[in-house]
Amino acid sequence: MGNKGLVRAAAALLTAALLLTGCTDGNGGKAAPPLEPQDYGKRQPGTTELLQPLPTAVPDELRPYYGQKLRWRDCGTKGFECATLRVPLDYAAPDADEDVRLAVVRTRATGSQEPIGSLMVNPGGPGSSAVEYVRLAAGVGFPAEIRARYDIVGMDPRGVAGSQPVECLDGPAMDRHTQLDITPDDAAEAKALTAANKRFADGCRRQAGKLLDHVSTTEAARDMDVLREVLGDRKLHYVGFSYGTQLGATYAGLFPSRAGRLVLDGAMDPSLSAEQLNRDQTAGFNTAFNAFAADCVRRSGCPLGTTSAKDAAERLADFFERVDREPLDTGEDRPLTEALATTGVIFAMYDENAWGMLRDALTDAMKGDGAALLRLADAYNERDPDGSYGNIMFAYTAVTCLDQPAAFADPAEARKAVPSFEKVSPVFGRGFAYAALMCADWPAKPTGRPHRIEAAGADPILVIGTTRDPATPYIWAESLAEQLRSATLLTYDGDGHTAYVRGGDCVNDAVNAYLLEGRVPPADKRCP
Repeated sequence: MGNKGLVRAAAALLTAALLLTGCTDGNGGKAAPPLEPQDYGKRQPGTTELLQPLPTAVPDELRPYYGQKLRWRDCGTKGFECATLRVPLDYAAPDADEDVRLAVVRTRATGSQEPIGSLMVNPGGPGSSAVEYVRLAAGVGFPAEIRARYDIVGMDPRGVAGSQPVECLDGPAMDRHTQLDITPDDAAEAKALTAANKRFADGCRRQAGKLLDHVSTTEAARDMDVLREVLGDRKLHYVGFSYGTQLGATYAGLFPSRAGRLVLDGAMDPSLSAEQLNRDQTAGFNTAFNAFAADCVRRSGCPLGTTSAKDAAERLADFFERVDREPLDTGEDRPLTEALATTGVIFAMYDENAWGMLRDALTDAMKGDGAALLRLADAYNERDPDGSYGNIMFAYTAVTCLDQPAAFADPAEARKAVPSFEKVSPVFGRGFAYAALMCADWPAKPTGRPHRIEAAGADPILVIGTTRDPATPYIWAESLAEQLRSATLLTYDGDGHTAYVRGGDCVNDAVNAYLLEGRVPPADKRCP
C-alpha cells in the first residue's frame, strides 16, 4: 500500500485493534452509573408515530432484484470474496438505467458443521465501510465459534465507500471546511459557518446528483432485504454497531417476519428529534470525557492537572479558547484550530484504550505542538497524508440530513439552544450546538422523520448499551429496547463505544449464545 489510504487504513486498523483488545476500566475498577434522563437537560419525549411494516410479498417490479445471482470474485485478500449487488435507486419507481450498485464482501464459515447462514455486519457511521470492517476486523476478530457457524458478510450502504460513494469537496476544500470555527463569537463568524455549510451541501448535490435523494436508512434497510434473499437466507441474522443499530431496527420494523437474530450494539433511538439526538450525544461525550479526566488526573504528568475531573474539564475548555484565538503549529501548512483540536479529543473518546494517545497529544499541544492532536483529528475525518479524504463525512451528512428534518434552521436557532447544550457539557456544548446546523441548507428534502419502532412479530432481538458510551448514550439503548416488542437489553457497565468483542467475556458469551442458539440473556442482565 502506498501513502494513499494509510490514514484511513490506520484509523480502521486502530478501530479494529481497539475492538479486539480487552477492555480496561477507565475508572480504576469503579463503575459509574449511567446518566439519568434529567442529566440530559430539557429532554422531550420521543414521538408516538410508528414505523409501519412493508407488505410481506415482494412486488412484481422488484422481483428482478430479489432474483439476481451474485457473481463472487477474488477480493485480493485471502479468505474473502467480493460481489456487486444491484438495487433500485428509487424503490417507488424502479428504473434499471438508474440502478445503484452496492459492494459486498463475505468470508465463508470455517467450521465443519452446517452453517447457520449469513451474518450481516454493519459498523455504523452512517458512512463507515462494512466491507472494510469485515476485511479488517470482523473477518478475523469475531469469536471463532461465530466464524465457524456463519458466513460473515458486509455490504457498504448506498452512498458509502465502495457503493457509489457520495462526494462533496476535494481535499483542499475539505481541509478548509474541517478548520472552520464552529463556536462563532459574532455575526460575521456565524455567517462564515453558514456559508461553509452551504458550499459543502452544494458540492454534495453537484457531485452526487439524484443519489443524494436516495441514501436514507429506510432505503438501505430495503437493500439489506434484497441481499438477504440473494444470499439464500430465510431470515436476516445481523450485528449492527452504533448507526448500524438504526439500520437493524429499521429492518426489523419494515420486515418483522424476516428478522432473525439481530444484535443492536450501541443503540440509537429513532423516536427522537435531531435536536434531542444532538443534545443527548453532547451529554454522552461529556460523560466519556469525565471518565477520561478522572483517570488522567490520577496519573503524574496529566496535561489537564492532577486535582479533579472538574478542574481538568475547565483546563480543556481554556485550552480550546486559546486555540480558537491562536491556532497551534503542527509542522505543516495546516494549523491546529479549535475545531480540529475538538475533533482529536472526540476521536479518543470512542475507546478507553486510546486515552494514552490523547494524554500524549494534549501534553504536546499544551507546549504548543499540535501535530499529534491533528493526527487524531485526521483519523476521525478519514484524511490521508496526501490530502485526500474518504467519504465518511460526506455520507454521514447525506444520510443524517435525509433521515429527518434539520435540528436548526439558522444560526439564531442554534445560538438560542446553546445554553441547553452547555448545561449537559460545558466543554463541548457550544460546538455541538452549532455543528447541528449542518442540515440547515441541505439540498435534498428529508424523507424521514422521528418514529418509534415496535417490529411486532419479530424474533427475539438483543439490544446492548454501554453505560459511558460517548456517541450512543445508554439512555438510547434503554429506549430502543423498550420500543421493540421482542427486545432484551444487555447492559455493559463500562467505557467506550459499543461492547461486543471489546467488552470482555461476559458480553461476548451472552451475544455468542444468542447468535448460536437463539438464547437471549436474562432481562436487564449487566456485565462488568
